[in-house]
Amino acid sequence: MHLRFSQEIKFLLQRLAEQPLTLGDILAETSERGFNLVITLLVLPFLFPTPPGLTGPFGVACLLLSVQMILGRRSPWLPKRIANYKFPRPFAQLLLQNLRRLTKVVEKIARPRLAKIAHHPLTWRINGFCISWLTVLLISPIPFTNPIPTVGILLLTIATIESDGLLICFSYAMTTLITLLFAFIGYALWLAPGLLPAIFR
Repeated sequence: MHLRFSQEIKFLLQRLAEQPLTLGDILAETSERGFNLVITLLVLPFLFPTPPGLTGPFGVACLLLSVQMILGRRSPWLPKRIANYKFPRPFAQLLLQNLRRLTKVVEKIARPRLAKIAHHPLTWRINGFCISWLTVLLISPIPFTNPIPTVGILLLTIATIESDGLLICFSYAMTTLITLLFAFIGYALWLAPGLLPAIFR
């Protein structure tokens, strides 16, 4: 049975709150859909204040999964060290609380549409490329920008899970806008090279 994004994520986070699951466990249970479900779980915390040190490991895991999508893989794989990562219960409970805000929006805008686009093999690869690029922007050292690429990644994963071709096309446009925004921020920092060190003082 096809579950909606909100149902699948709630189910996973409820299980995580009850007993620690590894990323490998989730991938094994969800197969192809695990690509987008695990990427969603990995980037969701960056919409909200998160503990330091998560961006690197979570970003690497996202990159590994999205590169596999570019290559056309349908069975996700992660190195043992990353696959054995367990979401702590308090962290899973925090995600579950914050998820309520996201699912209210998702359930209003996402639904199966433009199936030819949503299920085209090339779309899968393009989605992987966009997620990889947005993850690179997410782990970039520019401060206070984590939520921006996170929104783009979440749009792509949700659209893929919901088989929403229209939302996928919108996500491509959003990826372009996010890229232009980061280019503008990077150019501004290049013009004012002393600005970034001043922010971290």
